[in-house]
Amino acid sequence: MRVGLIIYGGLKNTSGGYIYDRMLVEHLRRQGDHVEIISLPWRGYLRHLGDNISGLLRHQLFRLPLDVLLQDELNHPSLFWVNRWVKDKMSYPIVSIVHHLRCSEDRPVWENRFYRWIERLYLVSVNGFVFNSQTTARVVEGLIGSKRPAVVARPGGDRLHPRMDGARIVRRARERMPLQVIFVGNVIPRKGLALLISALGHLPRDTWRLEVVGSLTIEPAYARAIRRQITREGLADQIRLVGSIGDRELAGHLAESHVLAVPSSYEGFGIVYIEAMGFGLPVIASNVGAAPELINHGREGFLIRPGDTAGLAQHIEALHRDRDRLAQVSLSALERYREHPTWTECCQSVREFLHASIR
Repeated sequence: MRVGLIIYGGLKNTSGGYIYDRMLVEHLRRQGDHVEIISLPWRGYLRHLGDNISGLLRHQLFRLPLDVLLQDELNHPSLFWVNRWVKDKMSYPIVSIVHHLRCSEDRPVWENRFYRWIERLYLVSVNGFVFNSQTTARVVEGLIGSKRPAVVARPGGDRLHPRMDGARIVRRARERMPLQVIFVGNVIPRKGLALLISALGHLPRDTWRLEVVGSLTIEPAYARAIRRQITREGLADQIRLVGSIGDRELAGHLAESHVLAVPSSYEGFGIVYIEAMGFGLPVIASNVGAAPELINHGREGFLIRPGDTAGLAQHIEALHRDRDRLAQVSLSALERYREHPTWTECCQSVREFLHASIR
């Protein structure tokens, strides 16, 4: 099978969507498929719209012998009109990998109306979908008003190869030490780091520590605001900004933590949630997006309303105070991870869907 994949930049990006794309490409290549990466340069949203009238991408697609063209939905501003040309000129189907819609994110209503309009034009221009969650599938169906061929292939959680057992998790939970909270995600507003810091600031200083793992360079102004917040609230001794790290180092940090807290305003899936559960970490997340598909409130973690600082602080304080409860939800998180599909299972279901699409 000859597959094209359109993305912005390269596959080494560490965000969840790029991890999904990279794991899929690696699986397809291991199965003997040829995958051609078509990389578009990162620019501003409005400049991406101009790609639709450029002949460069069309020329590149015209010369590629493909059986199916995959597109990361993140690239929708560059493709909503190009796809009409592809359908007229080329014989292969277009399949969009949808992680979450831009118009689902928390921003002013007028702005999201504009994004919704562009995204709808894009979504109706493709032949089929790969969704990372049932939530994403429902959102897309609600926007375009009709079903198209699709597969829901939830991301695996086994990329970091966790090796945790129940006894180790219980010992870690019952250690008499401050609660080790970890945040994993690029330091951007949507991920909710400022909210987490505000919540922790309401708790006694000797009850917690926070490690922040993720890029500090994607939105430098926001990262600087986070540093100012930490200084302003007198939390410099409590919070460590680790920055971007490799998978092996990340696994080490997760193994030594007690709880993952990433209270994003929206997640189409949240790969880090299931990865953290593999290390026996209960997860605190927002109750919007797909987090409720992974987390049963009070069992594998806790779900809060977006922006609920008090609720976030309450759950962290409760886990610190009741270490038997921490051990219980940690074991439940590990059980949930073990029930979850692997990356091989996820990517194979996508591959089977692609094969069916080109028959």
